[in-house]
Amino acid sequence: QVQLVESGGGLVQAGGSLRLTCAASGRTFSSFAVGWFRQAPGKEREFVVALDWSAVYVADSVKGRFTISRDNAKNTVYLQMNSLKTEDTAIYYCAAGQYSVSASWYKYWGQGTQVTVSS
Repeated sequence: QVQLVESGGGLVQAGGSLRLTCAASGRTFSSFAVGWFRQAPGKEREFVVALDWSAVYVADSVKGRFTISRDNAKNTVYLQMNSLKTEDTAIYYCAAGQYSVSASWYKYWGQGTQVTVSS
């Protein structure tokens, strides 16, 4: 079993930065691909970025602004978000599973952390 806990969300002005952290428990965490998804009010959950060993896939909407990284020794995944826009406002979820842009391929999910970008 893998448990994921996100942190680092908050309120930031447009143009600012935040770093989200996803802390994982479970000895098998390093064997999974990791991804970040987000869900804005009234919208479906959408893919943000995924990482599988050295392969990274980034959604066009955040390309050049968001960066994913992981530290397997610490069982931690990070999402560095720069040049934030108001449309980035959402609940951000960390997930572990098979490398994919589809949420259905991720078996484990965190509870989410709110990111609010003000204009």
